[in-house]
Amino acid sequence: MSEEKPLIPPDATPRKGGSGRSAPGNRFDRRLIPPMILGSVLNPINSTITAVALVPIGAAFGAPPAETAWLVSALYLATAIGQPVVGCLIDLFGPRRLFLIGTALVGAAGIIGMFAPNLGVLIGARVVLGFGTCAGYPAAMSLLRREADRTGNDNPGGVLTALAVSNQTIAVIGPTLGGLLIGVGGWRTTFALNIPLAAAALVLGALRLPKSPHVQPGGPEGPGGHGRIATRLDLPGIGLFAAMLVTLLLFLMNLSVRTLYLPAIAAAAAILFARRELRAPEPFIDLRVLGGNAPLLATYGRALVAYVVSYAFLYGFTQWVEEGRGLSASQAGLVQLPMFLLAIAVSVFTGRRNAVWGRLVIGAVGQIVACVLMLCLNASSPIWMLLVVALVFGVPQGLNSLALQNSLYRQADPERIAASSGLLRTFSYMGSMVASAASALAFGQHADTGGMHELAWVMAGAGVLYLLVTVLDRRLHSLAA
Repeated sequence: MSEEKPLIPPDATPRKGGSGRSAPGNRFDRRLIPPMILGSVLNPINSTITAVALVPIGAAFGAPPAETAWLVSALYLATAIGQPVVGCLIDLFGPRRLFLIGTALVGAAGIIGMFAPNLGVLIGARVVLGFGTCAGYPAAMSLLRREADRTGNDNPGGVLTALAVSNQTIAVIGPTLGGLLIGVGGWRTTFALNIPLAAAALVLGALRLPKSPHVQPGGPEGPGGHGRIATRLDLPGIGLFAAMLVTLLLFLMNLSVRTLYLPAIAAAAAILFARRELRAPEPFIDLRVLGGNAPLLATYGRALVAYVVSYAFLYGFTQWVEEGRGLSASQAGLVQLPMFLLAIAVSVFTGRRNAVWGRLVIGAVGQIVACVLMLCLNASSPIWMLLVVALVFGVPQGLNSLALQNSLYRQADPERIAASSGLLRTFSYMGSMVASAASALAFGQHADTGGMHELAWVMAGAGVLYLLVTVLDRRLHSLAA
């Protein structure tokens, strides 16, 4: 590969894009926004489309909810492992290379899914898709930090809001579009959609993302003496991290006495991982730095429990609407529409406000209220009640993602922003894996009302925990968004 040209430093002449016009020195280069947005939405669009495709896929392969749940877990397991790995690579090599590789994998996953002959191959396609979507979000956060350094403007509220709103917009489109695609061409069209999306992302990334040099060994120290950016991957650390997550997920997806050995393996892998990372000269995840950043650790914990509720509603509630309430895939997608529309409105309205604590508290309370409303539903509940529940969920959906994103931007080491962003997504996807396991356990062979109520109690517990860890964290009061 030929050597790439470096980014122009903050005090240099503003670079020019494909249009030949200079980006103003004190303004964010808006030509970067389209690839940033498209890359970051590849994961949520596949998440939301799959929510309405699980039942048709299960019918096609004769698989119950406990088995189709792996379509969800496989994606997020791959992403949870891949996000910090790709984040480290982006900090090392810059966002462009990893963005292009990731989007190419998304297209490949679309092709595999189109022709998958059985559920196992389809799960494999979701794994490829998970790794492919890893680059979008940390690449966007890396570009955001680089532009802040170049322009001297460290208040990216508008761009962060644009990213959050675009993800919410895709979430709006996802279930409805998924239902329409399934109605027209079957569930395989939900995989085929990735092919044109990946092609568009490749073109935009190649044309607009800045080229970055390799970071040389012995490079400069990061702020605060946190050490040099790693110049090679910590493969043993990555392997132990993956072993910890895989064994934990296998246990969560099959809770029984016979699988009690799995959490023991996960705990052993966690201990070995911690020992490795504390001793490694170039750790995969620098636990010494991370351990000294308590506010960021708290943000990761909040992300985990918040997304347990969010993803359990997205997948579990949608499955119940189709199987327990008897609506079609397209109708189930339309039921989700009010939630995402309200989430967009809430994100836009609150996007430029500085308070983080208030948004997180209201988001937690909204989740708890929505879970209580779920307990009032049954197989004969009128459609308007389903829409009310979706609307109530729209408030925390619009508040939590943006508030957590803003928290991370302010709390993370600027030199490690991509890796830190990847870890935020990792904790979010760990929440999704817990949600998927809870859904599989609650529903078993059929997504009935009793199982939905069991799931609602789990969600309510996670919502209460989310509220407590937010209310008790007084450091959030002074955190600017």
